[in-house]
Amino acid sequence: MKLINKLFKIIFSKLTFAILLLILQVIVLYVLFMLFYEYIVYLFGGFTFLSILLVLYIVNSNENSSYKIAWIIPILIFPVVGIAFYCFCHLQISIYKVKKALVKEQSISKKYLTSNKEISSNLEKEDKSTYNLINYINNTSNNSVYNPSDIKYFKCGEDMFSSLINDLKNAKKYIFLEYFILEKGYMWDTILEILKEKVKENVEVRVMYDGMCSLMMLPYNYKDELLKYNIKCKMFFPIKLELSLHQNNRDHRKICVIDGDIAYTGGINIADEYINKKKRFGYWKDTAIRINGNCVNSYTVMFIEMWNIDGIDKCQYSKYINNSDVINNNGYIISYGDNPLNNKQIGKRVYMDIINTAKEYIDIITPYLILDEELLNSLIYASNRGVKVRIIMPHIPDKKLVYYLGRSYYKDLISNGISIYEYKKGFTHAKMFISDDIKAVVGTINLDYRSLYLHFECASYIYKNNVISSIKKDYDNTILESIKIDKNDVDKYNIFKRIIGKILRLISPLM
Repeated sequence: MKLINKLFKIIFSKLTFAILLLILQVIVLYVLFMLFYEYIVYLFGGFTFLSILLVLYIVNSNENSSYKIAWIIPILIFPVVGIAFYCFCHLQISIYKVKKALVKEQSISKKYLTSNKEISSNLEKEDKSTYNLINYINNTSNNSVYNPSDIKYFKCGEDMFSSLINDLKNAKKYIFLEYFILEKGYMWDTILEILKEKVKENVEVRVMYDGMCSLMMLPYNYKDELLKYNIKCKMFFPIKLELSLHQNNRDHRKICVIDGDIAYTGGINIADEYINKKKRFGYWKDTAIRINGNCVNSYTVMFIEMWNIDGIDKCQYSKYINNSDVINNNGYIISYGDNPLNNKQIGKRVYMDIINTAKEYIDIITPYLILDEELLNSLIYASNRGVKVRIIMPHIPDKKLVYYLGRSYYKDLISNGISIYEYKKGFTHAKMFISDDIKAVVGTINLDYRSLYLHFECASYIYKNNVISSIKKDYDNTILESIKIDKNDVDKYNIFKRIIGKILRLISPLM
């Protein structure tokens, strides 16, 4: 089954489309040469002219420069395949339908995320820079800033799972679960038994998982099995045997909402490796947070928006909103979703803001490191202006090619004073930023193109809350369990793997 999963992932990747279209170009060129060899010069001239026009259009577009380069090179070298591939990626009717549905949902949900003016005013007086970032998030995703009643941090999946089970058992009104991975095993079986009991107690249960699960983790019709237990279920973007680019836009979020008063998010999916019941790459290091209070509304709305996209069995927002009004001195939190259809890259912009406003330090932990020019230069600039920057990566990779690509950035980063560590106990799947003891982001957003540009993601930006000290303490302890990488380590690294990493940077937006 693992082999089947890998094959499907390859089939539905941008890189596969590029290869298929390259083969198509060879066939088209051969046919054109045989049929119109007398006019071949004019045909090539026509394609060259079209490719130049398309390149001019791309140069003047609002796309990221890395994506521009990734498009321009194949269009100029292989005009037929380049033009066809670009049109294929940008003229997807199914994507526009989803985008239209999501925009409609967000126009409806907006009124349920109204900011408390007193909280916003307090933040503005306290820190104008952070207030401006909150305004950006609010203006681009409608999400509001709150004073959290409580935030708990979990340094591993086992701790989070124990807390989650207890909260699920105590649910009174509803349970929403939205996960990228939902796999049969001890973790899911335990949760499922609780959900069955809760349904009998008239607790409403809705489960949504990404369509990639159907490749190997769950039967394709698994949602029908859950419906038998009166558990409402949807599969987000089911995998289909068709060439459709929306199959690259996965729901990478991890959200659990209970009664509108408790929410969980972080890197932890529902599968046994996340709680170390199953060993894959040594010890699986992951993190999560549990938030409490009306700040949960952000995740409630995110879930309902995604649930309603297909227009089937739609949720009414007002039924699930927490109308309590909390104002306290326990810092601030704003949770936000990011989606690949609005070209806002909210997740990336929040990370960039932390990098650009840091005064003392920036601590980052991520399973993947695929940086565009903006992020790379911002990290280097932060270090050069005296900010201490540390990055923790896995020492045991789950995807070797992605690991080689991530390592290709090490030399530039280390040469500019940035400290790189690799977690030696196993694989770290956590996605977090911490800065200056007052800022932290915990969520689902990796430092790679997929998370920053292609996937539906979510995260919480936490400011001046006491949970940040717990997050920082765990980060420092993780450093002690990691190997520091220096220039000599980079130079001694297998030259063949280094070359692969450098080559992969040419197509990094496609990985």
